[in-house]
Amino acid sequence: MACNSGTCQSGCYRDDTSIGAAESPPVAKKNEPLNDVVNSRRTTEHLDNSICIKCKVNTTIAASTADVSVVDGGGSDAGRFCVDCFRSNLFGKFRLAVTANAMISPSDNVLVAFSGGTCSRVALQFIHEMQTKAQKNFDASRDRALPVFGVGVAFIDEKTCSAVSSGYLDRAIEEMKLIVSDLAPPVKQFHVVPTETIYSPEAGAKDRLNELINAVSDITGKEDLLEHFRMLSLQKIAIEHGYTKVLLGTCTSRIACHVLEATVKGRGYSLAADIQYVDARWKIPVVLPLRDCPIHELNMLCNLDSLMTVEVFNGTRAGINGLISSFVKLLQEENPSRESTIMRTAGKLTPFHFNRMPEDNDYNGQVASRRRQKKYNLKTKDALLIESFCPICNSPLKVSNFETSSNFDNGKTSPNGIGAACCASCQFQVLPKDPSSLENFISLLPPSMVSQAEDGVRLSQRQLREQIEDCLLSDNEDGT
Repeated sequence: MACNSGTCQSGCYRDDTSIGAAESPPVAKKNEPLNDVVNSRRTTEHLDNSICIKCKVNTTIAASTADVSVVDGGGSDAGRFCVDCFRSNLFGKFRLAVTANAMISPSDNVLVAFSGGTCSRVALQFIHEMQTKAQKNFDASRDRALPVFGVGVAFIDEKTCSAVSSGYLDRAIEEMKLIVSDLAPPVKQFHVVPTETIYSPEAGAKDRLNELINAVSDITGKEDLLEHFRMLSLQKIAIEHGYTKVLLGTCTSRIACHVLEATVKGRGYSLAADIQYVDARWKIPVVLPLRDCPIHELNMLCNLDSLMTVEVFNGTRAGINGLISSFVKLLQEENPSRESTIMRTAGKLTPFHFNRMPEDNDYNGQVASRRRQKKYNLKTKDALLIESFCPICNSPLKVSNFETSSNFDNGKTSPNGIGAACCASCQFQVLPKDPSSLENFISLLPPSMVSQAEDGVRLSQRQLREQIEDCLLSDNEDGT
């Protein structure tokens, strides 16, 4: 029997105002009480979003502070973590990098490269916290079997090749000394070393350095050369004062820029060497424990903990480096994960054999080193290939570029020989094109660079002899 407006009990006609609507009593719609449920659920979700996802108790940084400078930076951790959990998470990245890659052993003496900026300030703070905890464990232990690693701080004074005034730099150095001295014991020695010390105690070192820098016409090449001199200065400090590791505050953001810079400059082969946790191609191994920490997180930590920073030489970069920095900054503003994506993509490159700690560390370091060797498929010591390095930037070279036959004489290299031994990027951006200017440029190089080029030539000759050894006649063979 078909229903009608008078006998229908299902209510199908009650919403129809054209048929019997006046005869039907008003019925509450089923979706009306759901409005309160929906509003309550939205309120609960809003409250949940303001609660730290780790501790589930405290409010997030974004919800607990009204200071825009603290949470602004393109990252999402301000909306996910509370202050304590954020700090713990960031320090956890640092500590994991140190322990998983055997960066520091109890017997080490670590030199922290300190520029006064955000990255080096956080690196100094974190390594200080690790040292303080190790000191407490040492004091509490009965046998005191494990010593506490030492920490020193180094600042490279680049006023000789920069436009920074002496008065401003002196005030900045005093502020850096105050930062280091305010750290709790163990006491950390603070080294201030000018760049010209790469020439050793030599008369006219400043003039020689300035002349060498001015001989480079390319802006990008000049910046890259200064960066390499900075590393040479740190190595010199570490060797003279007995440091066993050099710790850099290189973060994810800086590595992302370096990846694109190296790609544009034609340094794709050597790129994998520069972005690993460990770089042992230097006499004193270099470690990057902040490799997984983006700059906006480091800035946020400095703001939250009121960590004092000093900006000295961190001006606007020029040339290719400046363009890449601006480009990556725009990418980061569009998507906060762009820097991490660039770094992780480049991290898939196969590391070199020197991207691990030497095997003469303690047993804990050896175990961690073997685990990492298996994880990243690093070559064993027996399977290592001897690498040649650019005498200017120390980048590994895929094929030796040394012209051994015509540019090597009695253990010395000619200017053309050193030029040919450099990587393609340094040949294009650093070395002068004019032969007379090139000869003058080579004569101004620090002795360490010249000796490295000569060692590379000897290495190239030895490799060449090993390749053609089967074709050579022995002394007792007459060839007949």
